[in-house]
Amino acid sequence: MERKDFLKSGFGFLGMALIAPAALSSKDTAKKLSEAESCTVTNSETGGPFPTITPSSLVTSNIVGDRTGVAFTINITVKNINNSCNALQGAIVDIWHCDKDGNYSEYGGTAMQSANYTTYHFLRGRQTTDANGLVTYTSIFPGWYTSRATHIHVHIYTSGGTSLLITQIAFPEDSGNAVTAVNAATSYGYTKGMTGYTYNASDNVFSDGTSNEMSTITGSVSAGYVLNFETYVSAAVTGISNTGAEKQFQIGQNFPNPVKDITTIPVVLREPSSIKMELFDIQGKKIKSVSHENVSSGEQNIELNVSELSTGRYIYSVEVSNTNGTFRQSKIMIKN
Repeated sequence: MERKDFLKSGFGFLGMALIAPAALSSKDTAKKLSEAESCTVTNSETGGPFPTITPSSLVTSNIVGDRTGVAFTINITVKNINNSCNALQGAIVDIWHCDKDGNYSEYGGTAMQSANYTTYHFLRGRQTTDANGLVTYTSIFPGWYTSRATHIHVHIYTSGGTSLLITQIAFPEDSGNAVTAVNAATSYGYTKGMTGYTYNASDNVFSDGTSNEMSTITGSVSAGYVLNFETYVSAAVTGISNTGAEKQFQIGQNFPNPVKDITTIPVVLREPSSIKMELFDIQGKKIKSVSHENVSSGEQNIELNVSELSTGRYIYSVEVSNTNGTFRQSKIMIKN
């Protein structure tokens, strides 16, 4: 494809890529829109003040240790927004949470936590996601402490140890919720009740909302509870590399930037390649995508119409495939 044909083809007018095929039913369209709306990176949260000190030494699915309380199974599914929100296999998932009295292992003897558990390692563990993106832990239902709602800490890494996400899992507060039931279960050692409890809306960590950090919990005090949680990360897709991408192609900063209506993205190909461009919002939600095959080597200028977008920052990602593999580079643009 010659450069003039590339520009003429309208590759840059990504709004066209959103038009659904005529054969697509309204039900299918609604499903796709629903999936797209839910496919955003889970909110990032603080890992402190009690993160696991040496998580690689705690590879285990049963994290109870010497703690007692209501039986609790924790199921966490990790999905990748860069792979159509499919399950992410091989991700490392660390979790940690407090015991029924609100205390953490590996810490203590301070004003922040008087109970000294610096030589203990309970309620902490590491697992690797299976083909379904799932990890499962056997634990006890967490208690709570002043200024925090009941929660679980999660840190997700690539198989190589690169951090993908630190987040926290929120617990439902609907009628008959598990948190209230468990904290009334004095026979299981939960003696604090709900007096002085900090609910999600008043928890500073969850002050920006819990829509993508909320779990579902089923079960009972006597039978134990099961928590299910789906979390979304932005991970490289298998076979796609950011390493060495600059040797295969280069993308420049879009101009003008900030942009109001139409902007241009410079791309230089080292050899003939196929190109896919994707546009994401700053939360990682994919907005548009379009591909072109057999693009000639050399300089290409991609026009992008963003007139319909809201003001803010966006990420444009260019993926190039050629005889050397598949490579990706991304940059941020600002929409006025």
